[in-house]
Formats: sequence, structure tokens, C-alpha cells
Amino acid sequence: MNEKLDALTDATLLGLPVPDLALAVAAALAAYLAMRLVLRYVIGRTRQLAQRTSNHVDDMVVEVLGSTNRVFLLLAAVLVGVGMLDLTERWNQRVGQLWFIALALQTGLWFTKAISLGLRRYEARHSSSGMTQVSASAVLLSWSLRTLLWAVVLLAMLSNLGVNITAFVASLGVGGIAIALAVQNILGDLFASLSIAVDKPFEVGDAIGIGDLSGTVQHIGLKTTRLRSLTGEQIVISNTDLLKQIVKNYRRMEERRIAFKFGMSYRSDPEKLAAIPGIVKRLIESRPKLRLDRVHFQAFGESSLDFEVVYFVTTPDYGLYMDEQQRLNLQMMREFDALGVEFAIPTRGVYVMSDGGNPAEAAERTARIDEAPRAQRSAKQH
Repeated sequence: MNEKLDALTDATLLGLPVPDLALAVAAALAAYLAMRLVLRYVIGRTRQLAQRTSNHVDDMVVEVLGSTNRVFLLLAAVLVGVGMLDLTERWNQRVGQLWFIALALQTGLWFTKAISLGLRRYEARHSSSGMTQVSASAVLLSWSLRTLLWAVVLLAMLSNLGVNITAFVASLGVGGIAIALAVQNILGDLFASLSIAVDKPFEVGDAIGIGDLSGTVQHIGLKTTRLRSLTGEQIVISNTDLLKQIVKNYRRMEERRIAFKFGMSYRSDPEKLAAIPGIVKRLIESRPKLRLDRVHFQAFGESSLDFEVVYFVTTPDYGLYMDEQQRLNLQMMREFDALGVEFAIPTRGVYVMSDGGNPAEAAERTARIDEAPRAQRSAKQH
């Protein structure tokens, strides 16, 4: 019996004593079970903590830890067992390098999961029906962050293996600059799309104005934004050019400021003219959705006595504004007719002179031409 035990003790496998190999296997199994139990305990405790808090950070930690790769745990357990063996300096160095590679890969997987969760939460918080630019920009940002992450992980592993990465990094930098210069317009539009998604100056469905153009936003893509103009045609503009201009978002108006003028005849009685601001004020204040700012006899025009009115529509609805303005115009006509004052009618004098005639004869043939009533009663929106 002792001879068999001595033989087993002296036996070797792959150049290593069998008892040492058995100890290494036992250590690997124990390490694997211990890591599984510790990971399960940490996830459970973190999940309990997450249920008692309202922030999403601890929820993200739970999901990230839950994504730990079992292959990594198995590899880590094997490396623990190998560490129990009496190896040469060269193999000990290789084991250390394997530890670094395993940890780097698992860390990359953890950060990849965190990036996916973070962008998913951002997209759920900011996106709405028809908003394609949020998901598109989220995909772009996810791809960029993952590329950067795994590039760092790869360079770190190569450096740990003894590879000189200085020249490699320099080559990547030069190549990246060359590619960026070649596609700078496309990259500009991509980052402009990301800026629109984050800053949100407008969304799909908003009515906006850009310079002389105006329309409703139909689609916000990675490179272009498409508007449907008031006359029906589609306007396509690059995101970079769009952000270089002043964008007016009409949908986010809280109220609409209206200013318009009308002219009264010079034949009007001054006492009756003095009653006009009170009449207009009463008509505007009688409407619940209108708020008066001012009514004044503004100036002496060329052929009229000019009044200016400024009021606010308390909602941004353009159709409501037009309805209220139409009602106000008709009421003003009735009130002024009852008051006995007239709107001014622009006139123009034309002097006709025949050949050989003189100014005195021409003056006798003066004709009065009546033009269409002055259109100063039409509202001018500010």
C-alpha cells in the first residue's frame, strides 16, 4: 500500500507532479464556486438596494454584474489553479498576461453592457412618436463609444503582451485624420444630428422657420432634415447648414403678438376720433382669448389718420388668431359706422396736359381717381 502511495506521489503528468495537479484542480473548482457565490450575493444585495431607491444607477449596476460571462469565471478559476503549480518564470509571466487579458475582456464586456443600457434609457426618456433622430443618433453614439472602448482594450492587451504600440497608435492617428478630412462633411452632418437629438431645438411635427423657408418637420435623419412647406413641397436641408441658421420654432410659442394699423378719413370729427381707442379696447377685451396691449392714434398719414393696435392671442393657434382678427375687423366696421366715422380711402391726383397747353388749363382738367380702400386694416403679425 505504501509502495502504491509512493508511486502515486512520485508520478508526473505533463512534467508536473500528480498531487500538485490534483491540488490545482481542487483549487480551481473551489475558486469557481466561490466566485459564483460571491457574484450571486453581490447581485442580490445590490438588487435589494435598487428596490429601495429611485435612481437608475444601481439598477444598471445589477444588470451589468448580471451580464458577467461564465467563461470568464471558468478561465479565472483555471488561472487560480495554475497559480498553485510550481512553474518556471516564463510560464508565471504567461499566466500573469492571461490574467490581464481575461480582466480586460470582461471589463470591456461590462462597459459595453453599460453603454447599451445608458443609451437605451436615454432613448426611452427623450424619444416620442415619429422622432427618428433620437434612435439614429443613439446608434451612432453607441457605435462610436464601443469602437473607442474596444480600441483601448485591444491596445492595452497588446501592450501587456510586449508589443510596441507607439508606432501603431501614431499610424491610427494619421489614418484617422486622413479619413476625417475625407468625410468631414458627412461627419459634420452626423454630429449635427447628434446635437439636434441632445439639444432638441425642434422635433418631428414642429412648425419651424429657417431664414426665408418655413414648414413642418417630417423627418430628422443622420445627414438631412426634411420639412413639408406650407405650399406642399418637401424641403431637404443638411443638418450642418440647418444649425448654422436661426431656427424659429412656432410650435413652442406660448402666445401670439399681433400688431395692425387702420386709417380714418381726415374729414372725421376729432371728438369721434377720440372715442375710437375706447371702442377697439372694448372689442378686444370682450374676447376671452385676447389680451390688449395698447391702442393709439399714431400718426398723420398721407391720406389718413393712422391708428395702431397691439394685442396678444393667448394661444399659438394661427387659425384662432385669424378667426379673432376677422371678427374684430367686422365689429370695428359696424361700430365705426354707428359712430359716424369713415375709413380713409387713398386718393391720387392726376394732371393731364396736352401739347402746347398751359398749367392753368391742365389744372381745370384735373381728374380724381379713386383707388381701392386702403388695406391698412389687414393685420401685420410680429
